[in-house]
Amino acid sequence: MSADDMHEVFKDWNNGELDSYLIEITRDILAFKDEDGQPMVDKILDTAGQKGTGKWTSVSALDAGIPLTLISEAVWARCLSAMKAERVEASKVLRGPTPTFAGDRKAFLNDLAHALYASKIVSYAQGYELMKSAAREYKWNLNYGGIALLWRGGCIIRSAFLGRIKEAYDAQPNLTNLLLAPFFKERIESAQAAWRRVVATAISNGIWIPAHATALNYFDGFRNGRLPANLLQAQRDYFGAHMYERLDRPRGEFFHTNWTGRGGKTASSAYVA
Repeated sequence: MSADDMHEVFKDWNNGELDSYLIEITRDILAFKDEDGQPMVDKILDTAGQKGTGKWTSVSALDAGIPLTLISEAVWARCLSAMKAERVEASKVLRGPTPTFAGDRKAFLNDLAHALYASKIVSYAQGYELMKSAAREYKWNLNYGGIALLWRGGCIIRSAFLGRIKEAYDAQPNLTNLLLAPFFKERIESAQAAWRRVVATAISNGIWIPAHATALNYFDGFRNGRLPANLLQAQRDYFGAHMYERLDRPRGEFFHTNWTGRGGKTASSAYVA
């Protein structure tokens, strides 16, 4: 798609549920022409800078043990973009699939809009999880609905979407995760088929899509009552005697197995992030 084609898409999106400051300015950027009449965006070097707010947020999440995967992936994406010289050299050596698309463009753009909305939900769900963790640690009494309105009042992430967050926390002040609020649960479940088509199409065509893919992985991990981390715990206990908990015992009890028959009974202390 040309910059003008993409401009029309973002223009349309900004008139619907994706209405937001970032969609609005993206619409304007894609329409802006340089002095020679060519799209200005196509002349900008593809290396993203950063001032540190994303990094600080990711470090805080790591310290708190909160899976802030989407914002962190956005930080890593900027870091990878900054490796311009290395990427140019790699592009001469490494080969992926040749992008081909034989589907319906209008239908796929509709899928992309749903995928973007779903990923936005995950972004805010993770951000609120980090705020709640900080509130517990620092004994803050945060007004989560009010915070959404604060962002809507004047911030680069301001959007119509934020009103739904306020409604969710007004209805359930002790909501454990934004994904569990009725409105967001319905929206992300209805969007997930489109979301999966977008990520699958991008990956099969070798298109870099870090944020959407990471958001979808978080959703799939969060909605599963049982994950393969049991094997990870067994590996940690095998090589480092880090111990594990059992399904058939109360939480908080830790066990160590002598997996080889050659080790001793000494176990490392348990650590939970």
